[in-house]
Amino acid sequence: MEQLSLFDDRKTIAPLASRLRPDSLDGFIGQEHLLGKDRLLRRLIDADQISSMIFWGPPGVGKTTLANIIANKTHASFINFSAVTSGIKEIREVMARAEDSRIMGIKTVLFVDEIHRFNKAQQDAFLPFVEKGSIILIGATTENPSFEINAALLSRCKVFVLKPLTTDHIRELLAGAVKNPKGFGQTEIAITDDLLNAIAVFSNGDARTALNTLEMAVTNGAVSAGKITVTEEILEQCTSRKSLLYDKNGEEHYNLISALHKCMRNSDPDAALYWLARMLEAGEDPLYIARRLIRFASEDVGMADSQALPLAVSVYQACHFNGMPECNVNLAHAVTYLSLAPKSNALYTAYGECREDALRTLAEPVPLQLRNAPTKLMKELHYGEGYEYAHDTEEKLTHMSCIPDSLRDRTYYRPTVQGAEADVKERLERIKKWKSGT
Repeated sequence: MEQLSLFDDRKTIAPLASRLRPDSLDGFIGQEHLLGKDRLLRRLIDADQISSMIFWGPPGVGKTTLANIIANKTHASFINFSAVTSGIKEIREVMARAEDSRIMGIKTVLFVDEIHRFNKAQQDAFLPFVEKGSIILIGATTENPSFEINAALLSRCKVFVLKPLTTDHIRELLAGAVKNPKGFGQTEIAITDDLLNAIAVFSNGDARTALNTLEMAVTNGAVSAGKITVTEEILEQCTSRKSLLYDKNGEEHYNLISALHKCMRNSDPDAALYWLARMLEAGEDPLYIARRLIRFASEDVGMADSQALPLAVSVYQACHFNGMPECNVNLAHAVTYLSLAPKSNALYTAYGECREDALRTLAEPVPLQLRNAPTKLMKELHYGEGYEYAHDTEEKLTHMSCIPDSLRDRTYYRPTVQGAEADVKERLERIKKWKSGT
């Protein structure tokens, strides 16, 4: 296979993601909640009136690009600073320059990439200069600033949360890269919409990953008569993924999660693990699967095994900490546990019936005996009158009615005899028998 080099011209040595980085908001894709018309961040940038701020979001969503756009827009001195390569000495040098500029009436905007990499002492070094206005600090972080940035520094910064790009955003970016002269616009590239969509899905909201993947695929594309053709096989090699055409927003996505759910419900761990692997190896977000398992733990296991819910929540946290591929065994743990757990949908059906009654009786007042009476007027209106405190009784039970009269005969929760719910059923029957006086 002949390979055509796109990088013989020294002007195009920079990676595709760098060449396509926009220098104004007009070319910025995504983050409409911050940069749409009349949105706060857009107004601040357009008016060149930014204050200290933190950009918090996952990789490849535009944090550094926004800083560069601000650098092009502002009339202040702009300093790009990396938390990876800099220490206290470099911070002090930059702060001294910024202070000199302040005395001369010149603002300094300091962009700190990966600010969470700085330790407490390094972050403290910024604080006095932010306080007296020597610098306007812009920090970029992939970590929760509440945990990774000093409270004193964080309190002086506005936090803007950047969201992962949607598949549509990434597709738009990739289509532009193929046509843009700064990208591959000067070369004839043959790549189908399905493959562009596959790259968009694979990138999982990360524009840098998407552009790097496209660049690798084009660089390794088949060359014929000056045209580069990207095939599915080439793309699979570039990503080490075979199921690239899996669409996380399409029908197959819902078919596979449905299969996983129903296999667990049917207590079939082997089949459930197979569908789990199908989803993960096709590029599904492990946190999406983990969220579905949390739902399953209450919807299909419920009180039959109340340990299922904390296990599922723990697995979600493990997926968040580990990411793929390490979290695949965490998910396998939960899927196997949930498949073998005793099953009960009593909570699911109980809430469904309650919901119907609640929507039908929204105007029903709370019974007086269940209302608090913190004021004299409320007491005069009989709020709290007739309330019986269960802890004052030997049985820890009272005969007080706790539901509107119109619903007094309704029963919502009907426990099964599966697993631990059999004990719950027995206890509930004893409680009802005591309250009925039989």
